[in-house]
Amino acid sequence: MSSAGLRVEREGHVETWTLDLPERRNPISSPEVVDAFVDHLGRIGRDPGVRCVVLTGAGPAFSAGGDVTAIRERRGMFGGGPAELRDGYRHGIQRIPEALVDCEVPFVAAVNGPAVGAGCDLALMCDLRVASQDAFFAESFVKLGMIPGDGGAWLLTQAVGPARAAEMTLTGDRVDAATALDWGLVSRVVPADELLPLAHDLAARVAVNPPHAVRMAKRLLRTAQSTDLRGVLQLSAALQAAAHHTEDHREALDALAERRDGDFRGR
Repeated sequence: MSSAGLRVEREGHVETWTLDLPERRNPISSPEVVDAFVDHLGRIGRDPGVRCVVLTGAGPAFSAGGDVTAIRERRGMFGGGPAELRDGYRHGIQRIPEALVDCEVPFVAAVNGPAVGAGCDLALMCDLRVASQDAFFAESFVKLGMIPGDGGAWLLTQAVGPARAAEMTLTGDRVDAATALDWGLVSRVVPADELLPLAHDLAARVAVNPPHAVRMAKRLLRTAQSTDLRGVLQLSAALQAAAHHTEDHREALDALAERRDGDFRGR
């Protein structure tokens, strides 16, 4: 399953999505790539058989974010007057964070190389992030006289806190993989040849669990980023009530009592 700029492969309950425009360093700002992301996010949201997704980039880069050539030439979503540009962002690249945050399937970002601008923000949209030693992160919009137009100000602050988010955003400087690990931007850094095996191991460890519980847990984590404790408690009570009535909950209890692995069916 492949779409423009996005290659999708599936093995068992895990899909691998590869940004597949390596000659252009995997930009994500074109209508075709945005549509591919949103369409596939809708598809997996409706498919309980997909339990985790690994997202990575083809070639040496993870993603350069916006297409700098299109920005210079003021083409596509980067063309027109202020009102047209505003709509270009809202109906263009901003559809990716909206759809990714709303999707209950967990994503593992396997950051294989530079993650720059919107490419950095794309990694931040994922639930788990691991990086190659060759990777670096740059919230580099200011270097082009721009601001994060795809939610990066919120995403980066959530990931590393306001002080470090301000440092990255206002300087536009690169953060290497070791620093990203120290700051909590990623949870692991490994040699390049170990990155995808690590990402797929993490995905498998997610996918082995009852899928409805995983999806509800992701929803709870996302909600917790933008609400208070009382709101989280109310949602927790509602989701927990639903979890108690799934067949997989009963299977998990039986498997624990019988000291065996659970056989979860997403019911």
